[in-house]
Amino acid sequence: MSQAAAPIQIVAAVITDPAGRVLVVRKQGAETFIQPGGKPEPGEAPLQALARELHEELGVQLLPASAVPLGRFEAWAAHEPGRRVQAQAWSVQVTGTPQPRAEIAELAWVPLHPPHGRRLAALSADHILPAAARAVVAG
Repeated sequence: MSQAAAPIQIVAAVITDPAGRVLVVRKQGAETFIQPGGKPEPGEAPLQALARELHEELGVQLLPASAVPLGRFEAWAAHEPGRRVQAQAWSVQVTGTPQPRAEIAELAWVPLHPPHGRRLAALSADHILPAAARAVVAG
């Protein structure tokens, strides 16, 4: 009896600009844009992992007090065929100007509501951005 691989656990950030657009990133060699974030290292708390990933990938500092949990979401992984990815997502504020670093090839600011104008991973388009939009309405 073969068992499906456990979902890849990641942390993800929703960062908005003053115009209400959301930051998405595209990794080297990928066509699909995703939320900034990544996989926690062993023993690392989720927000610690998010702060580390945002610094490594974008050169920005996470403001921990700004983090608002959006929920835990699961979808097919954009960059690992046949795998599911499960994300803990937060709406966060950062200091600094995001710049593509590490494995990030490109970043883009997209509207919170479709059409986004970029090809987004299912996790972002179907789950994280709708949750962020609901949070904005509720907030």
